[in-house]
Amino acid sequence: MSCFRHAALLSLCLLPALGQAADALTLLNAQRQALGVETAVVGQLTQGRNSTLPARVRLPNEQLRIVAAPLAGRIDSLLVAPGDRVQRGQILARLSSPEALSLQREASQASSQAALLRQSRQRDEQLFAEGLIAESRLQNTRAAASQAEALATERQTALRLGGGSYESRSGLLKLTAPMAGVVLAQQAQVGERVEASAAIYHIGQLSPLWLEIQAPIGLASRLKIGQTLRVAGGRASATLTTIGRAVDPASQTVLLRARLIDRADTLYPGQLTDAEFPDSNDGQPTIPASALIRQKNSVLVFVESERSETQIRLTPRPVTVVHQGGDTVTVDGLQSGEKIATQGLSGLKALLNGLGGE
Repeated sequence: MSCFRHAALLSLCLLPALGQAADALTLLNAQRQALGVETAVVGQLTQGRNSTLPARVRLPNEQLRIVAAPLAGRIDSLLVAPGDRVQRGQILARLSSPEALSLQREASQASSQAALLRQSRQRDEQLFAEGLIAESRLQNTRAAASQAEALATERQTALRLGGGSYESRSGLLKLTAPMAGVVLAQQAQVGERVEASAAIYHIGQLSPLWLEIQAPIGLASRLKIGQTLRVAGGRASATLTTIGRAVDPASQTVLLRARLIDRADTLYPGQLTDAEFPDSNDGQPTIPASALIRQKNSVLVFVESERSETQIRLTPRPVTVVHQGGDTVTVDGLQSGEKIATQGLSGLKALLNGLGGE
């Protein structure tokens, strides 16, 4: 099949029936069919189609929490699993921690010592009021009581910063849900020893969700905050909330973020999908990217300038690409209603090169 196509192209280039005028190509019907050339009307090529770009579903930052081990220890039990719904304050796991036991003991001892010295201070204040002790002794008792109170406060603060809820004085920590949501991931197993701050669960609220899209600069510059876009297939719609100001050096794209406003339950965090942007081309036509050819420093389309029962005439015309989204491009230099070649472009380019187009 490949050999036949190359032979057909070669014969076309040599046929005297092939006309030329200002680089226009005139093809007999048989030649057009051999090349597979088809034309279509500008304005109908992408009718009903929007610019489509890949998008990733994400949880907003404020809707994600990580339940971590507050102290080093061993996972004693895990009470929920990924996919489970949890309520705020619900016990998720228990952690055995010698460090927790030590903190409890120190806090208890400091509290007891502070209580005894408070009693001593009250007693000495009474004795001083009755003139039975010197003021220096009262001052020493007050200083000791103040130091004990400060130490007790320090120990209680350390215990509180250790996190979790403590079960009596067993060294068992109860880890609870910081908010209502769904368990997205489990990072530890029962019996595993973990360090302080090691993640155990990820919890998220699944509504609302974000879409994050990397868009070409040309498209991003035409969008507005508050604009509505749709997830491919019409499963959900979203409102554009952020148009980034930094350009990715590698892809030359800008980050867009949109908030899903309906049917978010059909999507999942981390899912890849497509976002459809409404056509906002200010009258500039959108055509398939496959209808373009690049010649030297120009971008061309083949415009049908004449057609009869026996032949067709195609004229290459330079156009300017305004922006590209997916497999479509918006161009300047064409008018709706004109016909352009949409298939057989490789053969037309070869013929154009044969006429001195290179």
